[in-house]
Amino acid sequence: MNELFKKIQLGDYQLNNRIFMAPLTRGRAVDNGTPNAIMAEYYAQRASAGLIIAEATAVSKTGLGWLNAPGLFTQQQQKGWEEVANAVHEKGGRIFVQLWHMGSTVHPDFLDGQLPVSSSAVKQKGALNTSKGRDRNFVMPRALSKSEISVVVKEFAQASKKAVDAGLDGVEIHAANGFLIDQFTRDSVNKRDDEYGGSIENRLRFMNEVVKAVCDEIGSGKVGIRISPSNSVWGIKDSDPVKTFSHAVSNLNKFDLAYVHILEPKGDEDVNYLTPVLRNLYQGTLVINGGYNKESGNEALGKNEAEAIAFGTPFISNPDLVARFTHDLELTEPDSSTFYTSQAKGYTDYPVLNL
Repeated sequence: MNELFKKIQLGDYQLNNRIFMAPLTRGRAVDNGTPNAIMAEYYAQRASAGLIIAEATAVSKTGLGWLNAPGLFTQQQQKGWEEVANAVHEKGGRIFVQLWHMGSTVHPDFLDGQLPVSSSAVKQKGALNTSKGRDRNFVMPRALSKSEISVVVKEFAQASKKAVDAGLDGVEIHAANGFLIDQFTRDSVNKRDDEYGGSIENRLRFMNEVVKAVCDEIGSGKVGIRISPSNSVWGIKDSDPVKTFSHAVSNLNKFDLAYVHILEPKGDEDVNYLTPVLRNLYQGTLVINGGYNKESGNEALGKNEAEAIAFGTPFISNPDLVARFTHDLELTEPDSSTFYTSQAKGYTDYPVLNL
């Protein structure tokens, strides 16, 4: 089977293959969250992917809580992303950028001592590094007011406009992994008693408002969204994930998105594997991500489990992953100690085979 190498119409674009690069936070935007030349080189090296989904990128200062992660809320940051887009396009590639707001996982160190925000005043489990130290524990956030929710929705739309103005091909809305949209979606965190909390429809209201605002701003054919229905990162969970995420993807049908991207490991006995249920409900293009290799990816596409496969870690150490898959060549193993440094080592120095 060679399903991975078939062309695909994804929203506004025809892509050369179904081997997508998943968003991977790498921490190289060391100058106020501004993409730089080394990031442009990194993404250009991987331009043979059918689609690059660039790393999670903050829509506002209050949403940025990962050390040296990029943003898309200043003109300087937009210019940096323009450099990235130009480099990828010069190599014939397509690139979306993933937009996020980290919500309660933003440490006050990033906020001049102010509290982070979330759907509710519920503290998540975990810690992240800041400029003031390693493993800084999350704090109790404050709940966003309804007027503040409207501001965040606009920030997603504004960041998407900056993305396309920078020449990026589209955006992926980050609604996964325990960050702000997920903090509204799942009832272990969302304890609101207004129209943004309680029922599943209410908890999905924020997600739907963000999706609508972004689609209205740049066109739905340039918009994807990522969800992680069984991910329990930071201790987040839902009392009925099948019902919640079934409702979510059914709602997403009305937006005519470029794709829905599901992050979920296949065959993990510790989770309720929801992707097949969601596949049956979602009427558009589905991208799946969860530890696939060439063989299992081809098998999943051949069984119509999705239209494309997103590969994460393999793209870190194999910028020529598409060529290696094409010729059945051995993959280079990544050096995990360099995943989040600020240097070229372990970022742009992985070997490319001469074929």
